[in-house]
Parts: sequence; structure tokens; C-alpha cells
Amino acid sequence: MRAQDSAIAPVAIAVSSGPAGDGGTGSHDDTSAQGRTTGHGTTAAHHSGAAAHGATTAYGGTVLAALGVIAFSLTFPATVWGLEGFGPWSLTAVRGVLAGLVAAGALLALRVPLPHRRHWPGLLMVAAGTVVGFPLLTTLALQTSTTSHAAVVVGLLPLTTAALSALRTGTRPSRVFWAAALAGAAVVAVFAVRQSGGAPGTGDLYLFAALLICAAGYTEGGRLARVMPGWQVISWALIASLPLALAGSALALSYEPVRLTGHAVAGLLWVAAGSQFFGLVVWYRGMAAIGVARASQLQLAQPLLTLFWSVFLLGEHLTPAAPAAALAVLLCIVVTQRAAQSGGRRPRS
Repeated sequence: MRAQDSAIAPVAIAVSSGPAGDGGTGSHDDTSAQGRTTGHGTTAAHHSGAAAHGATTAYGGTVLAALGVIAFSLTFPATVWGLEGFGPWSLTAVRGVLAGLVAAGALLALRVPLPHRRHWPGLLMVAAGTVVGFPLLTTLALQTSTTSHAAVVVGLLPLTTAALSALRTGTRPSRVFWAAALAGAAVVAVFAVRQSGGAPGTGDLYLFAALLICAAGYTEGGRLARVMPGWQVISWALIASLPLALAGSALALSYEPVRLTGHAVAGLLWVAAGSQFFGLVVWYRGMAAIGVARASQLQLAQPLLTLFWSVFLLGEHLTPAAPAAALAVLLCIVVTQRAAQSGGRRPRS
């Protein structure tokens, strides 16, 4: 992918006019008719090509957003691994430094120019929500909460993101969309809470705060990904937070003990390179292609994926209710993906 590639490529529809006649008997009418036929045919062909391009873009955007969800679903188990060797503040700060260095290398290698001044407030919001706020708050929560309990916040994140997106961009999804989104969020929340006991505590306060700030970051990132490539959005957000991450790493590592183990190193590397960079890159590019509201609904599957990784990687036990919840969530995702939004206004850039 080149640095100058846009997340959404505009489709130009050209209309060809017929050639001028030479004034001879019958030739002008024939040539004009041929020109009109050719023009209409060319227009129809371009419209058909535009429709095909739109379908391809939507499919590709869905795939990219789904890859982001898979990457995010590994975040909580990887964080638990990381906490085996790092303190919560050290883990969050060091992951920010590593991800920022990866982003800086990519930007320098492709010689990407600095963003326009008007984009920096939005980039700082992305950094606050997805680079600093959500990682720190969820890491603090995972000290006292299980991964299944923490999955509650992920189940509620799509609804919160869609609501904030509607307020921020003026998008108005259909009633069917909202009904399916609410149903899916309810299924995920009830399932995750019942699996973890649902006892409110300090961890829950961290999780709900993370929910709000991450949704704000996702919304702003999705808006910016319409005017610059998605990977540049998260890269510049990582660069913006790099000074804070460096200072935080120096301070936290001097106070929190470090015990390097295989799990700790693997967890740190994944949350830095996988969740913090790769996952957000494909996620924002997917949102730019299919829209913030629809992309956010793919995250309804994230808690169930997290529960799967929790069993596979952490050895947690899963109840038979998981398959039923998974089917219900997938049904809601299908409905939201197919829900028409023709009655709503287009998002403002």
C-alpha cells in the first residue's frame, strides 16, 4: 500500500458524446444516433463499473474490519500474559513506545508528510482514546477482573461507538439497524456478565471509562480515515503519544518490578505490534470503506472470540451457553450489515 493511497478511491463516471456529423444526406442523423447510443452505453457501463467497485470496496472493508476485530480479541489474553512480567503502568507505557517506533519507521520509510494542522485535534483524540486511555484502563481492570468479565466492555463498545458516531457525524442509521445492534449488545452483555458473575467493582469503573473514551477515539479515527489512509491515522496518533509513552516508561519501570518470561514478552509484543498497530490500521481502513456504524457492529463477535482465546491460551473454562450466544450475535451482525440506511444523511467529513 502506497502512502498516497486513499482509504476511499473516488469513481469518475464519464459520459461520452457522439461525434459531429458532416452535413451529408442522412449521415448527420445516423452519426448522432450512433453517438447517443454510444454515450448511453458508456454511461451505463461506467455506472455498472461503479456499482461493482462499490461492492468490492464494501467486501474488502468488511474483511479488514474483521481482521481488526480478530486482532483486538487477542488483546485481553495477551495483556494477562504481559501482566505476568510487567506492572500495569509499565505494560501500557512500553507497548505505546514499541508501537510508536513501528509507526515512526513506517512513516519515515514511505516519506509521509505531516498531516494538515486541522487534523491534529482529531489525531490527539484518537491517541487519547485508543493509544492511552483504553489500553491503560483495561490493563488496570484486568488486575482484578477476568478476561470474560472484561469482555462486557467490548460487547457494549459497538453500540457506544455507533451512538457517538451519529452525534459526531450526523449519520442516522435505520431503526432496524438500531434494533439489531441493541439486541446484539444485550446478548453479548448478558452472556459475558453471567459467565463472570457480574459483580460491580473497581474493575467495572475502569471498564466503563475505557468504553466511553475508546468509542470517542474510534469515532474520530473513522472520520479521519475518510480524508487520509487509515494506517496513517493510527500512526500519527501513536507518534503524538510517543513523548508521553517514553516518559511514562521511564517512570513506571523505575517503580514497578519487571520479570521477563516467555508469556510476558509475547504478550507485550502482541499488544504493541498486533493490537496497537496492525489491528488499528486494518480497523480504521475498514471503517473508512463501510462506515463507522456498520464496522462497529462486527465487534459484537469480539467478546466471544476473546472467550475462545481465553480457553485456548489461558485455560479458562467455557460453559455450553457460548455456542447459543455466538449464533445469536452472528444473526444480529447479519441484520445490521444488511440494514438499509437510505433514510439517513451522509456523514460529514
